[in-house]
Amino acid sequence: MAAATVSAGEVAVASRGAYLAADFEIGSVSKGITGLLYADALGRGEISPDTTLGERLPLGDCPAAALTLAALSRHSSGLPRLPRRSGSLRRTLALMVRGSNPYGETLAELLAQARSAVPGAARPRYSNFGFELLGHAIAAGAGLSFQDLLRDRLAVPLGLGSVYAPSTPAEVRPTAVTGRSRRGRVMQPWTGEALAPAGGIRASISDMAGLVSALLDGIGPGGGAPGLAALDPVADFAGPAARIGAGWMTLETKGRTVTWHNGGTGGFRAWVGLDRKAGTGVVLLAATAVPVDRQGFRLLAELTAPN
Repeated sequence: MAAATVSAGEVAVASRGAYLAADFEIGSVSKGITGLLYADALGRGEISPDTTLGERLPLGDCPAAALTLAALSRHSSGLPRLPRRSGSLRRTLALMVRGSNPYGETLAELLAQARSAVPGAARPRYSNFGFELLGHAIAAGAGLSFQDLLRDRLAVPLGLGSVYAPSTPAEVRPTAVTGRSRRGRVMQPWTGEALAPAGGIRASISDMAGLVSALLDGIGPGGGAPGLAALDPVADFAGPAARIGAGWMTLETKGRTVTWHNGGTGGFRAWVGLDRKAGTGVVLLAATAVPVDRQGFRLLAELTAPN
């Protein structure tokens, strides 16, 4: 377990059972990072909100090719949470019985899934599938792989050396923490080229604290944080109190606006939250599948509360 708080420019980090430099799976917090890369690409003029998937990825004339990147970034494309995949039941059973990685697709396999997808109505619907495609479309617009985009546009400029997205188990670094299920079963790392933008990024608590600091004040160790506009809500997601920017959720709670995202994999849980008005932020990373959302919201509230 590791935790970080940021308040008034002061950063505090703590870890139990792992070095501060050890990297954790951050699960769907990866979507928040992809949202930053999306907003950054908009600012660079590489894409526009109306750019379609078909303009950046070789999808032919399939229905998914007409989806806009803006719709994908706010989970309103109509794509399902997960694509139709061969062996889905087998993968689920292997995850439950052996702790196996249920993902691992290549980009080519993801594109094949997209070509056969039939999007539903354009309404708020959380989609890992959509964010996988969004991340790879952004990268294609920059002429890079998603791994290289993550490195060149976020990790290197902000000095976040532990932030990476392994495509295969062989790419998982020696600094990686081993995740466990709620019952203590060792879980395989969730890796995959396709998965990376939606749930395949790893990072240390120290570097996640650095990212939050950069998001709160726009200044990182090596320069400004990319894509800050991703944090700004642009559409309702679950009623007017819960809105969404580019991946990032905002929630009105007890008179405060919390910008946040959580994440979960087979053996990890993560939570990142910011009170941008107060200039405070919290990161929780756990190498277990026990949720940490409640603790994250509570710690952020305590950090923000007046003395």
